[in-house]
Amino acid sequence: MGSKAVITGDVTQIDLPENKPSGLVESTALLQDITGIRFVFFSNKDVVRHRLVQDIIRAYEKADNR
Repeated sequence: MGSKAVITGDVTQIDLPENKPSGLVESTALLQDITGIRFVFFSNKDVVRHRLVQDIIRAYEKADNR
């Protein structure tokens, strides 16, 4: 049973209507306490692209925190 599954997603890029829940957000909340399931969350410090991309991500994060 040495299998692993990796599911990736970006909850900042959900284009569903406001009244439609994201399966990614729901699964994170539902499965977070199950042994053997792990979530890894990245921040703007994990962006390895151009500095300008990091600045853009930071600007959106700042706007979200208002």
